[in-house]
Amino acid sequence: MPLTIRSARPDDLPTLLAFEQGIVTAERPYDHTLKPDPISYYDVGELIASPDAEVTVAEIDGALVGSGYAKKKRSRHYVSPDWHAFIGFLYVVPEHRGKGINQKVLDHLFAWARDNNLPEIHLTVYPGNVPAVRAYEKVGFKPYLSEMRLNLDE
Repeated sequence: MPLTIRSARPDDLPTLLAFEQGIVTAERPYDHTLKPDPISYYDVGELIASPDAEVTVAEIDGALVGSGYAKKKRSRHYVSPDWHAFIGFLYVVPEHRGKGINQKVLDHLFAWARDNNLPEIHLTVYPGNVPAVRAYEKVGFKPYLSEMRLNLDE
């Protein structure tokens, strides 16, 4: 099964929207504040069209099996570098997990970041999502900031 990594096209949108719901379902146990379904994290169509973003898909035999995006973002005004790439939307269909597909998607997104002079990559992950945290650490990510919240109505 040859794997193809490529930029997403507008006609990929229906499958990518289904991938997004897979991400929401997987993350729901880590965040009780998520609104009831249906919710959406991303405007995938806008990301595909944006010159400041790259949506990447993994394809086997004409079927999409994975995704991810990188987007140019301004860093906080008091840190260097001034701009970084923010990645997200990392998803691999369950029957193709453990085959290195996520790594190939990440490699493509890292190359896009380098080509766009973005020397640093950021992402967010729920700290309780231990498999995701381990996967990102395996690639070389390290914790940077921890966002905390307090709900005064609870």
